[in-house]
Amino acid sequence: MSPHCTAVSFDDLSAARLYDVARLRQAVFVVEQECPYPDLDGRDTEPGTRHVLLLDDEELIGYARVLDDGAEWRIGRVVLARPARGRGLADVLMHTALSVCRDRPVVLDAQSPLADWYAGFGFTASGPEFLEDGIAHLPMRREP
Repeated sequence: MSPHCTAVSFDDLSAARLYDVARLRQAVFVVEQECPYPDLDGRDTEPGTRHVLLLDDEELIGYARVLDDGAEWRIGRVVLARPARGRGLADVLMHTALSVCRDRPVVLDAQSPLADWYAGFGFTASGPEFLEDGIAHLPMRREP
């Protein structure tokens, strides 16, 4: 079976799958990118949050989080496991995340080196570059 995506609510995540999500986010954002930050920020459990899971068989190889911010959607925590990179799977992950975002603008804070990749999905810069945890980011927006 080829890798596939699904978007689920927090209540639909099993304890084992939630552990996989936390482990992947920690491995990439905290360890690999050396950014200790409060990953468990309280937003994962909100009723409108969707967790986009990229699975290869049953192994979690990618993840993104879609937050319902009322007037707009916010995509974040976009991550691929190291072995999944360079295979075009991030595109599958983003297409699924965007499919959740209906009828409202979508915002995200792109790591600056990835701004052109996000532009390929219709995002444009919406403010000045800023540093977050020592990494340059660019706020971006996509209109519905």
